[in-house]
Amino acid sequence: MAEVAANNANHPSDTAKNVFDFGTFVGDLIVEEDASSDDISLEGLQQELEECKDDDVVANILSKGVKLREYTKGVENNLRKVELDSIQDYIKESDNLVSLHDQIRDCDSILSQMETLLSGFQVEIGSISSDIKILQEKSMDMGLKLKNRKVAESKLAKFVEDIIVPPRMVDIIVDGEVNDEYMRTLDILSKKLKFVEVDPMVKASKALKDVQPELEKLRQKAVSKVFDFIVQKLQALRKPKTNIQILQQNVLLKYKYVISFLKEHSKEVHLEVRAAYIDTMNKVLSAHFRAYIQALEKLQLDIATSNDLIGVETRSTGLFSRGREPLKNRSAVFALGERLNVLKEIDQPALIPHIAEASSLKYPYEVLFRSLHKLLMDTATSEYLFCDEFFGEESIFYEIFAGPFAVIDEHFNSILPNCYDAIGLMLMIHIVRQHQLIMSRRRIPCLDSYLDKVNIALWPRFKMVFDMHLSSLRNANVKLLWEDDIHPHYVMRRYAEFTASLIHLNDGDGQLELNMERLRMAVDDLLMKLAKMFSKPKLQIVFLINNCDMTIAVLKEAGPEGGKIQLHFEEMLKSNTGLFVEELLMEHFSDLIKFVKTRASEDPNGSSERPISVQEVEPIVKDFWSRWKGAIELMHKDVITSFSNFLCGMEILRAALTQLLLYYTRLSDCIKRINGGAALNKDLVSISSIMYEIRKYSRTF
Repeated sequence: MAEVAANNANHPSDTAKNVFDFGTFVGDLIVEEDASSDDISLEGLQQELEECKDDDVVANILSKGVKLREYTKGVENNLRKVELDSIQDYIKESDNLVSLHDQIRDCDSILSQMETLLSGFQVEIGSISSDIKILQEKSMDMGLKLKNRKVAESKLAKFVEDIIVPPRMVDIIVDGEVNDEYMRTLDILSKKLKFVEVDPMVKASKALKDVQPELEKLRQKAVSKVFDFIVQKLQALRKPKTNIQILQQNVLLKYKYVISFLKEHSKEVHLEVRAAYIDTMNKVLSAHFRAYIQALEKLQLDIATSNDLIGVETRSTGLFSRGREPLKNRSAVFALGERLNVLKEIDQPALIPHIAEASSLKYPYEVLFRSLHKLLMDTATSEYLFCDEFFGEESIFYEIFAGPFAVIDEHFNSILPNCYDAIGLMLMIHIVRQHQLIMSRRRIPCLDSYLDKVNIALWPRFKMVFDMHLSSLRNANVKLLWEDDIHPHYVMRRYAEFTASLIHLNDGDGQLELNMERLRMAVDDLLMKLAKMFSKPKLQIVFLINNCDMTIAVLKEAGPEGGKIQLHFEEMLKSNTGLFVEELLMEHFSDLIKFVKTRASEDPNGSSERPISVQEVEPIVKDFWSRWKGAIELMHKDVITSFSNFLCGMEILRAALTQLLLYYTRLSDCIKRINGGAALNKDLVSISSIMYEIRKYSRTF
């Protein structure tokens, strides 16, 4: 095999060049005949050759044609030789092997000793580990005990801190003045009292038996001291000219904790303080409002009495029956005028009576009403907020203000039944509404029920006074009211001003609009009755026109739109203007108008029984030609003297002249159709001339 390998090594190129064919080699292989060849089986040889065809050594042997037995023997000899060489090598190295054996034995001994030593170490380490585990368990146990002791210590420290009574606290409670430090000490005492009362474990402690009597003494002393202090401060509220709001904000609120302390630890004393404050403020505020009302009553300007009604005759009341009231104030009974300013000044400060009295000023009652309720709102707001912050309850306000409400109600109940000023009542209704909005914006509900009550009281009174005005018109004595004067009647002026005032103040109240319509119907009826008192129809018409025109003018001042009432009087004015124009023209051009109305529409060339002739028309034409300018001048003077409103009179005059022009135009057209009518042309007035006169009078306004 070695030789084969050597040969392969010496001839590597031959191996690479030859492609060995096992089939060909097997076919040429010569096998020596042997006696035992019959026992040899070649079965499977082909498979073995296939398996070895990739083996370089086998392929090399077979390619050289070497006999297998010889090759085998050679291999065995080589192996034997190698074996002998190996034995010789071992013999040569025997000393080294012996030395190596000794070294190994020494190492084994040393390792055995090391094993024994390490085993001892292992035992000791196991013992140490056990000790460490024991120490760890002890450490954990000690840590748990320490934690428990710290918890116990903190609880005990808190317990001790909460239950002990420091000498400094005792000194402050017993001998100290009530100030900020006293408040802080009261807070500490309160916490201690709650601590011993609430915690069941504390109640079972022996320490409580020693401390509780001292705490009770301190509680009683603190309650007594703060009670005296608060009562003393409350007495300061009773002093005259004391500014209650400043005292409340700057003094009492600083000690509001006192009330909380009393409420928690002495309910009886807290109720006494509460009752004392209610009694004090009730009396103080009642006295203040009573004095303010008495001062306001001196400033009151009486506007209306039971006789100041729309339909009451002026002379029946008499000028001297109104006492010292100036005559100019009577116009305020029905006209709103400057009285409306009270709504514009709704949130202004309340009146200061002595300043107004020093200036000799007088005010309608609605001004005093606003001032009184402004003071009430501001006082109630301040007191409500103070009670909520100081006592922590809102209900105390209503107990305090029971007195002031009673004082104001007493005053109001004495004023309201004697109030016949419908405009003033309506203004007061508006004032109440505005005050309700102000309190709503402040988010203070304490006056809601009171203001509702006042509003409910005002409406029925207003309705009653309104019905008195309505009845005065329905039951008016026409003979007493009638004056031989075609100018606007004072009853109509009253009505116009009164209605205009209500229209201005009405916020869309349907019931009020219905009542004003009833009032209009009553005044219409009275106006027609007064007009019929004039003997001449023309004077009746002039009277109606003057009153309608005045009423419309007053209603327009109240607003751009007078509503249905203004429309009614405008229609009435329009219809009466037409009647007056006819009356005025009939007075100066009766023949002309009668002819135009009866004959001008007829056909002069028709087959009528009495056709229109020149002789029939000529007197009318000549009469008109001779005096038309003078008649127009008389009409102008008549209008100027008849109508109070110059503009209205000029409008009526222009309407009359325009109507005259229409009549004359129809007359001219009729003449053109008459046979021989051309003869009258010289007497006809030209249309342009009449138009010139109309324009001339139109330029006067």
